[in-house]
Amino acid sequence: MRVGMETHPFADATAGGPGLESLPVEPLLTSEFDGDPGSVYERLRSTYGPVAPVGLMGVPAWLVLDYREVLEVLRNESVWRRDVRHWRARAEGRLPRDWPLLAGYEVRQTMFFDDEEHRHARLSYHSAMRPFQDGHSPEGWELRAAVARYADELIDVLAAESGTTGFADLAAQYTRPLLLMVTTKLFGCPVELGDEMVMDLWRMLDGGPDAGAATGRALGTMTRLAAHRRSRPGEDLTSYLLLSDPSLSDEQLGRELFMNAVYLNDITGNMVCNTLLEVLRGNTTVRRSLSNGQLGETVNRAALVNPPTANLCFRFAARDVRLGNFLIRAGDIVSPSVAAAHRDLLKIGSSHLVDSAVSTRAHLAWGAGQHQCPSAARELAGTIVTTAVGRIFEHFGRAELTLPPDQLPWRSGPVVRGLRLLPVRYELVGRGVGERPVGVPVVSPGGGGGGVEVEVRRGESSGLMGLLRRMMSSRRKPG
Repeated sequence: MRVGMETHPFADATAGGPGLESLPVEPLLTSEFDGDPGSVYERLRSTYGPVAPVGLMGVPAWLVLDYREVLEVLRNESVWRRDVRHWRARAEGRLPRDWPLLAGYEVRQTMFFDDEEHRHARLSYHSAMRPFQDGHSPEGWELRAAVARYADELIDVLAAESGTTGFADLAAQYTRPLLLMVTTKLFGCPVELGDEMVMDLWRMLDGGPDAGAATGRALGTMTRLAAHRRSRPGEDLTSYLLLSDPSLSDEQLGRELFMNAVYLNDITGNMVCNTLLEVLRGNTTVRRSLSNGQLGETVNRAALVNPPTANLCFRFAARDVRLGNFLIRAGDIVSPSVAAAHRDLLKIGSSHLVDSAVSTRAHLAWGAGQHQCPSAARELAGTIVTTAVGRIFEHFGRAELTLPPDQLPWRSGPVVRGLRLLPVRYELVGRGVGERPVGVPVVSPGGGGGGVEVEVRRGESSGLMGLLRRMMSSRRKPG
């Protein structure tokens, strides 16, 4: 507990104190939260401490705000359960019949398993994913080559449609199609997945009015794919999941693919966009890592400042337990906030993690504890993100945001905060742009977003990657 928190009005809550359902709660998903979630987190923190009672679309929940408490919830799985059947309000029939966030949690798959059921499913998943994790295996090498090829092809499409200089939405014209192409390849889909599937995943995560129908459509797509690969196995994740656990039904395998599609398209896609944004808006530490060629560290730094998931999946208390200034009752719902925890981490004196040239792996974008994203999946997702980001900054000679960063439109839901679009003005390198004078690299102020411009010298590394290396090198020189 922080200095000064000992006098908090809720600090002396007793076992006989009010439960979550009887406390006044502040609705979380407001226009203020949509525009500036950080200010909402800080107000809740100053009012309630590390844990705050909030309303999620009319349902009370505990929002965990501080890094230490979030880590405790993620790591102590004997107390904090993932299976929605532990939720007391659900078991007692007190949830609104059409509560939109419930649809995704009713999908029984590995993310929502506990104990031995979870360990068994996780081992099968790791076995199926391992060939794609290994860059030296045929599957791993081919997938990595495909990601780079898809990225280059999408940049070629930009050049064909808008020219070597022009405007682009790096969310809709690059990141979303790239992740769909990767999903098609990794899952062994017989036909290209459409953008509508991504929209359905958004509808489920954001709790839209048609979340239930959207979940059903996406599940149907994945169940049909499972049946197809059962009859025609190949060298893909779907087939390898069946190989690692032949007892999986088409329906259960479809549910596993469904949640993998969520992470691959939405969460990984957000990580790509957020990393690009932090570079373009002028985040010095993110740019420094990129200029040093540390793409993995670049992604880590961006994830610490701007995580791809605002709040991780719900947990449910297995017994009465004190957390922060409150007594959490058995069966209460808890939402661990990664975005708030990261703000707390940076604020309480751990900011050296951001400035360090070594690592920023304290971020919780992949979770923590037994339900942390499996290592094989983390490594593969990291490869996809670093490749996607790296190809942009190798091909682009100049780029700047066309909107100020504080005017960019976001999806601010109960789980994800992701960019709806990422509009840039760009200039491609080595595509007939014409002769340009030799000069020093400069940072363009255009768009209020810290745009980047490069002057290319013969024989030097081209693109923004080369620019950033030279920028940071010149800043480190004395005098």
